[in-house]
Amino acid sequence: MAWITKNAGTMQIDRREEPYLSDETRAKLEAEVIPRYATRQAATLPVLHEIQHQHNWIPYQALEEAAEFLGLSAGEVIDCATFYEEFFLHPKGRHLVQMCQSLSCELCGHEPILEKIQQKLDIMPGETTDDDRVTLMTVECLGSCGTAPALMIDGTLHENVTWEQAKRLLDDLA
Repeated sequence: MAWITKNAGTMQIDRREEPYLSDETRAKLEAEVIPRYATRQAATLPVLHEIQHQHNWIPYQALEEAAEFLGLSAGEVIDCATFYEEFFLHPKGRHLVQMCQSLSCELCGHEPILEKIQQKLDIMPGETTDDDRVTLMTVECLGSCGTAPALMIDGTLHENVTWEQAKRLLDDLA
């Protein structure tokens, strides 16, 4: 059976004049990150984290810039960025809401909470509200199996979550 492929030569990358990996960021990475690793390739994840931290997502132009900075091919960096769910290759909302869907959270009732969150925000997992305020994601594990169901909002873990608690947390998002 043949694999269906897309001609990568037709991919259009939105570009901006100003680089995503600024001279200041490059200097910071050279001084603080690169020395901690045996090879530049080994620093790929921290470099991607820094870009995402600065821009709230990682545009394809930034992936190319990271590849050039690390001395890697663009494909190697794109492979790394697309392998990990923590990297966003499309803009996300100002707030990130992540609902755990592991077995523990499933057994402890995450599904009705997730459904109500979807209704309240009027989006499905993987989507962002029309005002770019909130992105909703489901994740396989937040590492809180003993206190399920778990919800993470902007990096803060909330355990033993009820719908009432989740609603309050969502209402507090500016």
